[in-house]
Parts: sequence; structure tokens; C-alpha cells
Amino acid sequence: MNPNDNPPGVIRPPGVIRIGLSGWSYRHWRGDFYPQGLSARNELDYAVARFATIEINRTFYSLVTPSNYRRWYDAAPRGFQYAVKGSRFITHNKKLQNAEGALANFFASGLLELQEKLGPILWQLSPGMIFNPDRLETFVSQLPADTSALARLASQHALTGRETVTTEYVNRPLRHVLEIRHPSWFNSETAEIVRQHGLALAFSHSSRWPYLEEVTAPFVYMRLHGPRQLYSSPYGNEELVHYAKRIDLWARGLQPTDSVRIDDAHVPALESRDVYVYFDNDTGGFAPRQAEALERLRLTETEIQVRPT
Repeated sequence: MNPNDNPPGVIRPPGVIRIGLSGWSYRHWRGDFYPQGLSARNELDYAVARFATIEINRTFYSLVTPSNYRRWYDAAPRGFQYAVKGSRFITHNKKLQNAEGALANFFASGLLELQEKLGPILWQLSPGMIFNPDRLETFVSQLPADTSALARLASQHALTGRETVTTEYVNRPLRHVLEIRHPSWFNSETAEIVRQHGLALAFSHSSRWPYLEEVTAPFVYMRLHGPRQLYSSPYGNEELVHYAKRIDLWARGLQPTDSVRIDDAHVPALESRDVYVYFDNDTGGFAPRQAEALERLRLTETEIQVRPT
């Protein structure tokens, strides 16, 4: 039997499952998720002690400093990973076009200071951005595959008058994720391009754009934005159980038979896949409570039929 063949009933050790939050600095969490009286400076320390991963949203809005990254590194425990959200100047302003200089500036701003705690880098596209295959191909081909390549690109930055970081500590592979939102992107050509370059397509669930579960990389990246109202609606218990079962399958290198796909390419089963899950329904403090609930629901076995390989 091919070691990549996983018939129903075969249980394999799963990959690493990390469940966490999209950001941590929300005023409306104070006195709710965050204890009353906890200082804003200590909120990150509180959050990283309770979750295995967090998306850094601040990097989406502007370049931060190496001291920010060092602070984030020091706050997180061993084994923790941050997902870093790529600059909206690249994704929204430049719309992925002529992005090499902006990528160099972004990477030089200090990502390498996260060292082994640097997880996936998320490139979130604008809901209004129309699919352009040539532009996508050019952009993803510029993304560094490891931290040595990141350092080389960062060294080409045009930042002056500020501290930059262009030397890696130890060379490590990088993971990139593309989150698509406009319906024109939900096609087989998108899947083919990102699969060829080893990117993951985000499994991005919301009431505003289509949902998919197209596996294009050796890891899975899921964002849960709220089922009925974007950023401000909770998932019910049955919905969380539904995702818990699927997460277990993905972690075991498999996938559900009813996955919503945009491509019919064969997706081989793997020994395992790492899975990252982020709750972005921050309003009302839903995100941290639901991340904790999903963590409790993680299953060691699944009742979902697997897709034949």
C-alpha cells in the first residue's frame, strides 16, 4: 500500500493544531476576556498564555519596528507561533502589482526578530480586487520560501532613518497564505497557481464572500469571521463541532468528502498537516470564548467520511 493512501478507518498521528485569535488588542474584551484592571500592555502576555497562535493585525495597517517584533517574541512561550498579516499597501493599494520594493520594506521592518515563532504570513486581498492571473503569478513568485531568501529580499529595502533587520538567525522555511474574497478568484486557475508555489488558500468563512476548502499546501489555514454577521456573530455549538471534526481530518492529512472546492486536481493524502485556526468574530468577545470552546472540542477520531485518494 502506498504510504500516502489513507483509507477510511486508518488513524494517523495528526499534525500540530493551533487555534487562536485574529489580533488581541480590543477594548471591548476588557473586563470580559481580559480581567478587570489588566493593563493594555499586559494583554498580549495574557492572550499568548491561553492560545497557541495569534494573528498580528497591526502589520497590515503600517510598518512596525524591530522592537515591536522583539517584544512579541519575548512575550510568547516556547512552541507558540504568530501569523503575520502582510501589508495592505501591497495587497490593497498596489493590488499585488510592482510589489518587490514594498515586499523588501515590509520584510526589513523586523519579521526576522520573531525567529522560530514566525508562523504563516497572510496576504489578505481586498473584497473588490478582480482576479488577474498574471499579476498573481508574478506576486507569488516573489515571495521568499525561507528566511534566508527573506533576508536577501529585505536587504534591498529603501527604508531610511529607521532600524531594519536583514539577517536571519537560523534559516527556516516560510509558509504563505492567500485569502481571497472577490468571487472572480474562486476558480481552478487560482488554485493551480498557488498550489504550484506552495501557498495555502485560506479557508475563510463569513457571510460576505464564498467559502472554500481547497487544500493547496502541506498545511491548512482557517479564518472564522462570523457565520451570520461579519466580525460580530458567534458560531453555535453544532457549527463548532462540525469544524472540530474537519480540523482533525486535515491534521491527519485527509479531507472531508464534502469539501467545497474550486479545482478538481488530485490532492494526495499526507502523513499529517499542521492546521492553523483563527477566530475573527471579535465583537462581543466571541473570538476568545469560541477559540477556547473549539479547543475543548478537538477530537481524536472523526465520523466524517474521507475523500478517496
